[in-house]
Amino acid sequence: MRRALEFLFTRVLRSRLGVALVIAALVFGVIGAARLVSGPIDPAAGLSNRPHEPISTADPEAGDDGVASSPAAPTPSTRPGDLPPEQAAGRFTTAWLSGPGSSANDWQERMRPLSTPALTEKLTDADPERVPARRVTGQVTLRPRTESFVEALIPLDNGQLRLELVAPAGHWLVDAVDWERQ
Repeated sequence: MRRALEFLFTRVLRSRLGVALVIAALVFGVIGAARLVSGPIDPAAGLSNRPHEPISTADPEAGDDGVASSPAAPTPSTRPGDLPPEQAAGRFTTAWLSGPGSSANDWQERMRPLSTPALTEKLTDADPERVPARRVTGQVTLRPRTESFVEALIPLDNGQLRLELVAPAGHWLVDAVDWERQ
């Protein structure tokens, strides 16, 4: 007996397997003791006992607490003497459409005063002959996002040009160009 206890404490309980067995025995012992103390389990309790009516967290007599109306669209602000965003978008579109038949440098020079430095850099390798449209077929439509950021939609002969304009200081410049074929 002494030898068995000595083997148990010197070899088995000092190994990972021995420690895992001791922890498992303690966990099962705690669970078993908790079940003995808690008493019999009611089979009708728990998720099987569902309510007969829906659970409401709002008072149906209180009225609608949703948004009464959508907020007004922000008004784009323009520095005095500068072009409003729809005119800046129109002029950029005219310069963009003048690409076919002109050199890349001339085409980019026409767009440079109307675009941000980031867009100018992106357009350095663009080929003016690959402009997919030839003429404007409708009016510029603005979608104001903030006072200094608008989205302009321009219908063209075979698609729609979408421009993103920014005006951090009230001077509107095109920052992104996207083409949607129709």
